[in-house]
Amino acid sequence: MTACIVGIAHTPFGKLDTESVESLIVRVARDAVADAGISPADVDEIVLGHFNGGFSAQDFTAALVLQADPAFRFKPATRVENACATGSAAVRQGLKSIVARDARIVLVVGVEQMTKTPGPEIGGILLKASYLPEDGGTPAGFAGVFGKIADLYFQQYGDQSDALAKIAAKNHRNGVANPYAQLRKDFGYEFCRAESDKNPRVAGPLKRTDCSLVSDGAAAIVLADVPTALKLGKPVVAFRATAHAQDFLPMSKRDILKFEGCAEAWQRALAEAGIRIGDLSFVETHDCFTIAELIEYEAMGLARPGEGARLLDEGIVEKDGKLPVNPSGGLKAKGHPIGATGVSMHAISAMQLRGEAGDMQVKDAALGGIFNMGGTAVANYVSILERIR
Repeated sequence: MTACIVGIAHTPFGKLDTESVESLIVRVARDAVADAGISPADVDEIVLGHFNGGFSAQDFTAALVLQADPAFRFKPATRVENACATGSAAVRQGLKSIVARDARIVLVVGVEQMTKTPGPEIGGILLKASYLPEDGGTPAGFAGVFGKIADLYFQQYGDQSDALAKIAAKNHRNGVANPYAQLRKDFGYEFCRAESDKNPRVAGPLKRTDCSLVSDGAAAIVLADVPTALKLGKPVVAFRATAHAQDFLPMSKRDILKFEGCAEAWQRALAEAGIRIGDLSFVETHDCFTIAELIEYEAMGLARPGEGARLLDEGIVEKDGKLPVNPSGGLKAKGHPIGATGVSMHAISAMQLRGEAGDMQVKDAALGGIFNMGGTAVANYVSILERIR
């Protein structure tokens, strides 16, 4: 154990017309510090995860965190970006400062505001997370890229439309209990399975219910070294292991159906933690599209290639199953404000382990696994968290 989460904050995700990137950052920065029971002056370093890519006219946003309190002035503040894994990249940057003993307490903020950008521009911005020489002309943008992956998976392993609908239905059902979720509605399997005017096909076999939402939102966590965390007298959630595996950007250089970077990150993290995947109490995984969650089951070692659907058929990944996956509703229901997503996963997992997840709570949660992905399994981050007090 190298560091702990001692403070958490989370805005609702959705279309937040009255907010700005700055107001979202300020809100969660203040709330996370207050939740940790520290003063802003106690923070040694600030890390901001913000993808941007054109969503916000205001760039160079690391210093916006200083707007939360005058005591933040002159503290080191850095913005990091790694596509859809930007939030976890920020968390890892904060952990490195603590491990290096450059900081005892680090404030990590993740933010994105996407809904103020016109629809056609959103697709172009998101497509920047793919390899443009190969995928730049893909119809339907990033959804089209994952539509290609779904087509390839179906060609190799047979029609998986039932499995994708079960993932969508599961995550929307779980999202009803998440007060931060953008879409708190149980659509049911039949709606998610059928193509309709309200659930049209988007790309390849993917329908609207297979795609995560365009969102605004922010989340923040306060990290502290273990001795400092234990002195605060608050519930303490420790990082038992972390891993980051970066893969080739072009899909043509990889077997895209294996998500090998995801598998590598999970193998490293589980080895470092000294546990097996089945020892986890729950997993929050990156379901930007339902096909991604299906392949991630296999990459994390829960099923052999092409057999991920079995976990759904047997109820293993349901909230009351042997290994709940996305009890928060995942990106599918919660929303996917890119820079905020990885920080959100850590904040909500910490809530679970602190026993403070309300109606989302997984019974007897002791160990939580997080997988946050940038691009098509290019940036791969895994964290394993446990409560130590």
